[in-house]
Formats: sequence, structure tokens, C-alpha cells
Amino acid sequence: MIRRVAVSGASGKTGYRVAEELLNEGLEPRLLLRPGSVLPDQLSSCDQQRLSLFDQQALDRALQGLDALVIATGARPSVDLSGPMRVDAWSVTSQVESCRRVGVNRVILVSSLCAGRWRHPLNLFGLILIWKRVGESALETSGLDWTVIRPGGLSEREDNVAAEGIRWSGADQQNSNSIPRRLVARCCVEALLVPASIGRIIEVTSDPDLPQRSMQEALT
Repeated sequence: MIRRVAVSGASGKTGYRVAEELLNEGLEPRLLLRPGSVLPDQLSSCDQQRLSLFDQQALDRALQGLDALVIATGARPSVDLSGPMRVDAWSVTSQVESCRRVGVNRVILVSSLCAGRWRHPLNLFGLILIWKRVGESALETSGLDWTVIRPGGLSEREDNVAAEGIRWSGADQQNSNSIPRRLVARCCVEALLVPASIGRIIEVTSDPDLPQRSMQEALT
């Protein structure tokens, strides 16, 4: 049974929403944060661990005794084009290795639509889609119970998102369209509760005109 869940990148725009959705489901999030990062006030009472994701000993301590990890880290646009390599590949690999050492067997990774594609404009930002695929591969070959969520373009919209239907697909089936970060967060939490999501790459976009289907319905 999954109850205690770490969220890395928990101060980010998707990560803090994942933490909120875990709380809404009655689960217990532990927020993995960089020193100096700022959380929304509503998450201030959550269990917080401030560390570098490359500090293996600190990361092992932070993940000890937990049931699952949601990796919501992601490189931000910057003049430093090495960011995607460090954040989307190396830090994901570091987290996966720590999970293997301490026995956290269930891992959800937030990646991106078109991960692994060379010919894409997003790769002008430090080959970000290539490095995201490297991170995905590290998880896929880990022996852990993994799920990769690949969202389309991310929206900050919060109004009426519950009325939107999600377009579910397997790997490399969607090329465009968007989805609110709130729905991505809900997909991550739903994946924790749906065993059929284990061992799958799930691409998600949304549209108000789509019929509503749960992840369980989409995968069975």
C-alpha cells in the first residue's frame, strides 16, 4: 500500500501541485527541495528535506522509509545549456539509484511529449528532449516499478480543469497539444494508485471537448 510519497522538484510549478494532490488523496508527501527554494504557504506544514539531488548520502536519508517517489524536477530555460543534462538526465539517474539502494520500489517520472526526438525546436535549449529520454531510460532499466508521464505543453490554468478530458496514449503517439499542470499532477497521483500504469510510458494532453476517462479506464 502506498502512503508516504516523496516529491522531488516540489517547489516547481508541477511539483507543488503534485504535493497538493497527494494531500487531497490523504497521502503523506515528503518534499525534496533545493536549499533556498520557496514553497507555497499551503505546503509549509509538509515534511521537507532540503538537499542536493547529487548528494547521495543525503538523498538516501531523505528517501528512507518511503513507499514511492514522484520525480517532478525539470531544467528551466537558461543561458546555461548544460542544465537539461544535469537536471533531466544526471539528477534523474541519481534519484533512481538512490531508490534502488534504499528500497523505494515505485517511481513516477514527469517527462515530456516528444522525449528522445532529435528534430524538435525544444532541443535548441540544450538538447532537452534528448536528455529527458536519457532520464527515462535510466528509470526503465532500473528494475523498479516505474511509470513515465509525458505531458504536452504545460499550462498554468486552474479554472474548470476538472471538466477537461485527457487524451491518453502510449509512447510516441502524440506530437502537440497542451495540458494544465494541475491535470498532470493528478495523473501522477492516479498512476500511484493504478497498478496497470506500471512499466508504461503514458502521454497526456487535454481538451474540454474530450470525454472524461480515468487512467484505469484508458489502460484496460
